[in-house]
Amino acid sequence: RAQLAESGGGSVKAGGSLILSCAVPRGSYLSSCMGWFRQAPGKEREGVAMIYTGRSTTYYADSAKGRFTISQDNAKNTLYLQINNPKPEDAAVYFCAAAWRINGGRWSSENDYKYWGRGTQVTISS
Repeated sequence: RAQLAESGGGSVKAGGSLILSCAVPRGSYLSSCMGWFRQAPGKEREGVAMIYTGRSTTYYADSAKGRFTISQDNAKNTLYLQINNPKPEDAAVYFCAAAWRINGGRWSSENDYKYWGRGTQVTISS
């Protein structure tokens, strides 16, 4: 059962900007490790970014570096993913995921995350 809730997806023009949000269940807090994944049609789910919420250390996929920013708002218990200058290949369903402990080298391994959202669709228009 999904325990995280993504929002903010939709259609965005190539070269524009979009911010995705991920809320944790009421009464809960952001986990130590919070990540964003995406899955495009016909492709496997892939890690996009991860943040260690305790120290704000971040990791990014090569495809995301320089254009995506993962961040957190502890007061709102919310995780964000800002996508700048989106490209057609960024179109996918974006998922947030949470874990209590992940080795940095495995940040993009979806099997290491315990909690997931249902995803939010992002489409890119020209």
